[in-house]
Amino acid sequence: MRISEIYGMDIYSDGGAHIGEVRDAIVDLEKGEVSRVLMDEWSSMDRDEVKRMLQHKSILFKNIKNIGDVVLVSITGQMIKAPESGAATAEVSDLASRR
Repeated sequence: MRISEIYGMDIYSDGGAHIGEVRDAIVDLEKGEVSRVLMDEWSSMDRDEVKRMLQHKSILFKNIKNIGDVVLVSITGQMIKAPESGAATAEVSDLASRR
C-alpha cells in the first residue's frame, strides 16, 4: 500500500470514536518508513506550531492497527501526544527548519 492511498481516510479509535482524517504523513527517510500520520496538512509553521501539531494532531504509525475503509488506531496514553524526549525535540527542530 502506498501512503498516498490513505490520504483523506477517516481515523477511528479501536473504541469507535472518530479522531480525525489523514491529511499528511511524516516519513523517516533513514529508516525508510512512515513514522507519523498527521491530521493537519503540512504548511509553513514555526517551531511552536510544529510542536502543537505533533502533540495534538498526529498519530504514531506504530499505533495503527488496521487500514481498510478507515484507519483504525489503538488508544494508548501516548497515542497522539509526541513523547517528551530528545528524539521529539529533534523531530520538532527538523520539521520547523523545513518550512
